[in-house]
Amino acid sequence: MSSTSPAERGALMFALADCNNFYVSCERVFNPMLCGRPVVVLSNNDGCVIARSEESKALGIAMGTPLFRCRDVIGRHGVAVFSSNYPLYGDMSSRVMNTLGAMAPEQERYSIDEAFFDLSGFRRFGLREHAALMRRTVLKHTGIPVSIGIAHTKTLAKLAAKAAKKDPSCGGVLMLEGADRVRRALASTHLEDVWGIGRQWSLKLALQGIQTAADFAGMPPALVRRLLGVTGAKVQAELQGHRCLPLELVRPMKQTICTSRSFGRNVFSVEELQEAVASFASRAASKLRREGSTASLLTVFISTSPFAASALRREASRTVSLPRAADDAMTLVTAASRVLEAIYQGGHPYRKAGVLLGAIAPKNPPGESFLLFGDEGEGRAEALQQVMEQVNLRYGNGSIRLAAEDSRAWEPLCRHISPRYTTSWEEILRVPSAPQAPPAPAHR
Repeated sequence: MSSTSPAERGALMFALADCNNFYVSCERVFNPMLCGRPVVVLSNNDGCVIARSEESKALGIAMGTPLFRCRDVIGRHGVAVFSSNYPLYGDMSSRVMNTLGAMAPEQERYSIDEAFFDLSGFRRFGLREHAALMRRTVLKHTGIPVSIGIAHTKTLAKLAAKAAKKDPSCGGVLMLEGADRVRRALASTHLEDVWGIGRQWSLKLALQGIQTAADFAGMPPALVRRLLGVTGAKVQAELQGHRCLPLELVRPMKQTICTSRSFGRNVFSVEELQEAVASFASRAASKLRREGSTASLLTVFISTSPFAASALRREASRTVSLPRAADDAMTLVTAASRVLEAIYQGGHPYRKAGVLLGAIAPKNPPGESFLLFGDEGEGRAEALQQVMEQVNLRYGNGSIRLAAEDSRAWEPLCRHISPRYTTSWEEILRVPSAPQAPPAPAHR
């Protein structure tokens, strides 16, 4: 673990920009009638609540609540319900991140709605003032509200961003600088809310009488290391102001790539499972190629619902080694189909399937020797894959695909999905010439 001197810590300032209720905010950008109204967004297959507006939180709708358990509250309070619209959320995320990146180039995209920045070079403009300008610019250009926390370490910056969301007097920006201010912030933060701690560790530390971030920061380091290992020790050091987590400007290569879905209904036939698995393998291949990598291991898994009758319940998976490291859809789809045939057993109502790629390595590692006489079949597959990608890039994703892929039989439920306003010409927002109220989402 590295630590920094007070002088070094003074020169380094991290910021975390966190979009407020991101999925809900994306829906509100294109339907302002939702502002001030309780809104929830559901997981795949409209199963559980995965995003809530502040109004929904105030109604007591908890994160992860199954839809059927909160239907009464939704109906009674007129809560607007939406299915997950990932094409919209992904595109809005890119717009937010690009806007932020133009104002603070040292950027680490941490998730779809969060990014870390090194703001050390902006001291002459005033860190708080520059962060406020970033916040206003994002809201003006995208309509998405963000909160920004600033501190000497990434863990403290994340804590500050969360506090900025909760305290309206911060104006969306909170800077933790100075021992007294950091101490007060730690004392008012429950341990479970600290980045890197989580519920299991907080329960473990509660047995030691540790309840707040301040309690944890003051623990003997040897005890922290014994209870939580090196990771816990790093979290403690970051809360104390010692920088242990650098800004990751280049994202590390993925170790695995997984594509899976829950089905909108029970699937019994191997043919329909083949279509699903082929689609997942093809999407995994696309992700792999975007990474510039190849995979040598492929896993296929299928399962029924955990709530199915015990006699019908089944889970199965198998991992195979590919004959050669591959990144093309045809090779991966063929391998996945063969694995599925080996693990499939009829008579079960399958509700989920997926493909996991492992042993991922760079496609063209540095120092690799050039092969004068390459594999002719491999060359044709690569050329065909490139043509398919160019066609889909020009005419839209899915314009050309392998015949084995088909999602019609198993596609997930999306009863409440909003239009893909920014990624589909057919669903672009239409503004009537005469004033007209937008259609209100149905009460679900």
